[in-house]
Amino acid sequence: MSKQSKRLEALLYHAKPTPGKIKVVPTKKYASQRDLSLAYSPGVAEPCLEIAKDINNVYKYTAKGNLVAVISNGTAVLGLGNIGPEASKPVMEGKGLLFKIFADIDVFDIEVDTEDVDAFIETVKNIAPTFGGINLEDIKAPEAFEIERRLKEELDIPVMHDDQHGTAIISAAALLNALELAEKKIDSVKIVVSGAGAAAISCTRLYQAFGAKRENIVMLDSKGVIRNDRETLTSQKAEFATDRKIDTLGEAMQDADVFIGLSQPNIVMPDMLISMAANPIVFAMANPIPEISYQLAIDTREDIIMATGRSDHPNQVNNVLGFPFIFRGALDVRATKINEEMKMAAVKALSNLAKEPVPEQVNIAYAETRLTFGRDYIIPKPFDPRLIAEVPPAVAKAAMESGVAKEPIEDWDRYKNSLLERLGSDNKLVRLLLGRAKNNPKRVVFAEADQLDVLKAAQIAYEEGIAIPILLGRRETILSLMDELDFDEDIEIIDPKSDEEINRKNVYADAYWQQKKRKGVTKHAAQKIMRERNYFAAMMVNEGDADALISGYSANYPNVVKPMLELIGMAKGVTRIATTNIMMTQRGPMFLSDTAINIDPTAEDLARIAYMTSKVTKMFGIDPVIAMTSYSNFGSSDNPNAKKVRDAVAYLHKTYPDMIVDGELQIDFALNSKMLQDIFPFSKLAGRKVNTLIFPNLDTANITYKLLKELNKAESIGPIMIGMNKPVHILQLGASVDEIVNMVTVAVVDAQEREKRQQKK
Repeated sequence: MSKQSKRLEALLYHAKPTPGKIKVVPTKKYASQRDLSLAYSPGVAEPCLEIAKDINNVYKYTAKGNLVAVISNGTAVLGLGNIGPEASKPVMEGKGLLFKIFADIDVFDIEVDTEDVDAFIETVKNIAPTFGGINLEDIKAPEAFEIERRLKEELDIPVMHDDQHGTAIISAAALLNALELAEKKIDSVKIVVSGAGAAAISCTRLYQAFGAKRENIVMLDSKGVIRNDRETLTSQKAEFATDRKIDTLGEAMQDADVFIGLSQPNIVMPDMLISMAANPIVFAMANPIPEISYQLAIDTREDIIMATGRSDHPNQVNNVLGFPFIFRGALDVRATKINEEMKMAAVKALSNLAKEPVPEQVNIAYAETRLTFGRDYIIPKPFDPRLIAEVPPAVAKAAMESGVAKEPIEDWDRYKNSLLERLGSDNKLVRLLLGRAKNNPKRVVFAEADQLDVLKAAQIAYEEGIAIPILLGRRETILSLMDELDFDEDIEIIDPKSDEEINRKNVYADAYWQQKKRKGVTKHAAQKIMRERNYFAAMMVNEGDADALISGYSANYPNVVKPMLELIGMAKGVTRIATTNIMMTQRGPMFLSDTAINIDPTAEDLARIAYMTSKVTKMFGIDPVIAMTSYSNFGSSDNPNAKKVRDAVAYLHKTYPDMIVDGELQIDFALNSKMLQDIFPFSKLAGRKVNTLIFPNLDTANITYKLLKELNKAESIGPIMIGMNKPVHILQLGASVDEIVNMVTVAVVDAQEREKRQQKK
């Protein structure tokens, strides 16, 4: 994609279908006149009076306790500089989005039109009663220091300038672990800090809080080493001025143990690394281009411990590991501030988490066999689901112990469970899948690439590094559409009807004929059928010319399934294929089966569908908790439709006793754990959160997933084919571009899993 196309795509993303990235949604009923009279006049007067009696009641009756203001004046926006408050708004909205998806914190973004420190502070103070916390963002130094200092002193809610403290907290956690691996002590190492902005100053202060000695620190700005004999130093720079008679980065790096880069790209040369002490620790955090490239650094020093701000290298120093969870902990105990003790607690929690065994879900997401604490893993990954259960409690405890918590937590187990429940409201699974696919992209045949939306999805898959597309369809049409999309990459295009593909068609036809010649298929018929794109695509996968295929956008589902079953067939030991849809719901991802294939499955079929679905959930790093659904509960009906579900459960309990599966169950009991525990405490699902639903027939499964999709706007991935011999995935008729991309991602992950299993044989 050209630079112009990427620019247009970014603009379109922010503009359509609704301008911006966040919105306000009601949290109370509002359907009836009674609801409205409670929401507003006259009912609203009652909480107003209660708050007037005791101002602390504002946390009881309003959203203040879960509402953070992301505030900027636009004077230091990303790498764009002083672009003004209006131009900073997309960034502030983005920060709000991250708060929500990682920690379920609501945000109003506030852009203030002033560069005057006093006016800015007064504005924030005047609006502070609305919020439970203040996140300052993208404010230039040195004003940022004064603004944060005064607001922390003058307000009784948490205030944090993430540009300063976010990087400091994450990098400090990484530094503690790197020093442990290097067998060095923080109070004796020599540290070079390249950069003297808000982040660099805050990082260095926090390192000192953990024991780094000021006399062992050298800081540089754009003029070189900050020395105490330099005139006109700001108070912040003077704090770290050295009395060493050196001027350059090269001189500072000699015998240094640690390099902290928050400055400019490509300023560290290989000879500088060579001059450092043994086991050098290098955090090159300039973004998007670090002070020295990761590859050059590790090629230069085998003993280096390296971190960057980039996601495509080990040890990413990413602020999203910090700010959402720090504010979560602060809000949950109604902290009056975010103090040093709370920041240090976050550092220790992150540092310790990196040493714990990594959940399989995280290993799967990052395509690792086993992530373990070491030089390439000194800081947790952003997608680690344990973050929300580890960092906020640590911050909350520190707030309580340091005396700034107004609402102490007493039941920590209950609190941690409530934090884990907050994970269900976003699409983490989609991000995990995308990250996993990118680690090892596979060749995917797009059987309908002459359809605009399919080609758009192929373009996204290629440019995001998810898959290596192979485009099937009318060549002229595909080339025309590629021109329209500015998709000018060198992608393989195949037209099965073209004479240009005669040799490949003959090879495929012969292989197909050899397979079917005793089942009524002639060689001529085999050659003719290879002109059909779905047969051709299936043979590409069969013959190893592609790793997976996607089809079904423009054809009825059964018409696409037929050639796949005929050519590719079912996996060994499978007697019935099925499909599952992953629905992204507020309670987290839900697997629904069978949504597209089996009209009226038998008890044995249902048992096999449940077992195959459990394998799929495990492929995505999720332990299956399966409810076999019905209109009946545990034998309350003797109707054959209920009995077959009961029989399927009995078979599963006997054959796979370790599977967490039960039924037959009505859907509300399956999804409401309290109802289930109260009425059916004997169930294997009691006290568990169901994440997989097996339906008694195609009607119920198909209707349910489409109902969720349309009424609740739940994102759907699927139907995912299960039980096939190769990675074959069929779209619903008219699937959206996003749905196609998601299915491509699933196809790639499916191919990766099969490749792993094959390598183990």
